[in-house]
Amino acid sequence: MMKIILYSFLFMANALIMQNTNLSQNQNTIKSTMNKSNTRNMLDTVGFASKTGQMEKVIQMIEESQGRLLKKYRAENKGTTPWKVVISPHDDYAYVGYLYPELLADVKASTVLLFGVCHKATLFGMENKIIFDGFKQWKVANGLVAVSPLRDELIAEMPKDLYLINDTVQSAEHSVEAIVPWLKQFNKNVRIISVLVPYMNFERMKAIAKHLSDAISKVIKKHEFAWGKDFAIIISSDAAHYGDSAWGGKNYAFCGTGKTGYQKALIHEHEIIDKCLTKVISPQKIEKFTKYTVKEEDFKDYKWTWCGRYSIPFGLLTAYYLGEQTVNKLKGRLAGYSTSLENEPLNVKPIGMGTTAPATLRHWVGYAAIGYR
Repeated sequence: MMKIILYSFLFMANALIMQNTNLSQNQNTIKSTMNKSNTRNMLDTVGFASKTGQMEKVIQMIEESQGRLLKKYRAENKGTTPWKVVISPHDDYAYVGYLYPELLADVKASTVLLFGVCHKATLFGMENKIIFDGFKQWKVANGLVAVSPLRDELIAEMPKDLYLINDTVQSAEHSVEAIVPWLKQFNKNVRIISVLVPYMNFERMKAIAKHLSDAISKVIKKHEFAWGKDFAIIISSDAAHYGDSAWGGKNYAFCGTGKTGYQKALIHEHEIIDKCLTKVISPQKIEKFTKYTVKEEDFKDYKWTWCGRYSIPFGLLTAYYLGEQTVNKLKGRLAGYSTSLENEPLNVKPIGMGTTAPATLRHWVGYAAIGYR
């Protein structure tokens, strides 16, 4: 959330350009005003690794300071099959720490479809359509990551009124780029497809997700891809954004502040996870997540501040419909939950990184790492 405030001014001029030239959502392709090359560069070079060697040092720090947590997870998951779908946090590496390698090391697929949050949907006037990019590759800390040619095949299968191709909006979003260096670290040949999910109500999500799942099913059958082995889905979302300070004037301390408010908020977090996001997924449980996080009278407004209030239901609906076609009933498991207060932040300052927001009882973020097989 604070990243929105920190980086929005970089893109305000581009939003004005788009308005002044009458670029509207009726166009399916809006050329980038930010990047004339075929490469998508990193936006957040503070919270995320963006320079050569940083990933290795971050991993070393995690092993040294949070290795016990990784060891426990690895023991519990020994011999299990790779994840088909995961929900991954996307906050500063210093705060999220071990949850990144814990979850993403078990994504083994060569092609990964990433559903990201569209934090700047209001700034760019985006809603009711998913947003692809037009880049050929992404530049991250540990090298170049190719965009899968399957992206263009999926787009070709989609009705034109359900999507946009917009490099400017994609370049302004940090929720996908947080994850890509980890995928590259564990699979140097990984290919990605980035899709941002802006404002939309649940019925609209279902309609678009059904079309997208049909397109995915057709494309992966054509290429004889096995779900989990050759193809996987990652949904990007931090959990609660909580507190009454440094949230751009907003008060998100729904359960009060201090230690009591913190503990009450954590109970509510696990209630959402247990009732909506784990065990066998279904449209009913996915809709329940929307009812927990989005106000019924205004689907654009938070009821509980998970930034993935659209990426999570949309991604899980896509996975559910794909499962119907591939005879895969997905079951979710909480791999781990943490907050920006739970563990001592990694000391990333000596390697040229940092944090983009405070971590206090008046300003903290939750992180749910959930995997589906």
